Amino acid sequence: MEKKNIDWSNLGFSYIQTEMRYVSNYKDGAWDAGTLTENANVTISECACVLQYAQTVFEGLKAYTTKDGRIVTFRPDLNAERMEASAARLEMPAFPKDRFIDAVEQVVRANAAYVPPYGSGATLYLRPYMFGSNAVIGVKPADEYQFRLFATPVGPYFKGGAKPITIRVSDLDRAAPHGTGNIKAGLNYAMSLHTLMDAHRQGFDENMFLDPATHTKVEETGGANFLFVTKDGKIVTPKSDSILPSITRRSLVHVAKTYLGLEVEERPVLFEEVKEFTECGLCGTAAVISPVGRIVDHGKEFTFPSGMEEMGPTIRKLYDTLTGIQMGTIEAPDGWIHVID
Repeated sequence: MEKKNIDWSNLGFSYIQTEMRYVSNYKDGAWDAGTLTENANVTISECACVLQYAQTVFEGLKAYTTKDGRIVTFRPDLNAERMEASAARLEMPAFPKDRFIDAVEQVVRANAAYVPPYGSGATLYLRPYMFGSNAVIGVKPADEYQFRLFATPVGPYFKGGAKPITIRVSDLDRAAPHGTGNIKAGLNYAMSLHTLMDAHRQGFDENMFLDPATHTKVEETGGANFLFVTKDGKIVTPKSDSILPSITRRSLVHVAKTYLGLEVEERPVLFEEVKEFTECGLCGTAAVISPVGRIVDHGKEFTFPSGMEEMGPTIRKLYDTLTGIQMGTIEAPDGWIHVID
């Protein structure tokens, strides 16, 4: 298939409308057959549950062109499972895993001309989401829902390479104790927007959220998990019931153990420990790993030994290995790469 006439190497990380998307509606206790559509607009009641009570969950994954020319996605089964867990927490019906993966395949095939070529640094970003669609004025779950999945070509999250960022410790929380921090709900991201914009106004790139109960343990940022490296090369990732279980983080943990032979600890991480680590990264679909160079805690700051110029050596190895797996230059574990026929 002939690719679209797009300047792939200069794409930003922003929305570009593509030709087709997938839609399925839930009514009277069942999902309909679902279909591809050219219509990119959503029409719902002014009183739709999603607009009144934020009943919505979403996912994010990518399609790639590998070195040998295949179009693939990365571990979409885990996105499907996480969306089921998110939906259950918000009293929404599960969109079946097999249908989720089928929707991914349909949308990628229908928009194959928008999948960037190998080596361009760009990918096709896929956004599945679900929301309560019928009118609800009393506080209760919706009776009707819509599942949608669209695609948009995006460039690398960091233009010109991933330079270490500066983050600050936030006074506010992104999730409540025993709340919804461990699911991918839109409301969690809404909670982080003010702190993110305030951080930007103060000259910081992101926030470090501490645990909402005691404010003594590291949790995550508004949209990524933390990964630390100790002086002796061990990988440490925070563990908490209010952290979103990042698919990228889980994949990096496996890469660290299996491909790089590193010891990994998944455990609660006290903020007081952070200054003893040598490297720090933020794990997420968009950038894989964003290196952190400096943390500021209410005027007190410290810079990781890896510095502010480039990724630390261990995080670089993790990044290179996982992106190599995704792009087909390194053999993947069974089941990680889903080929779109």
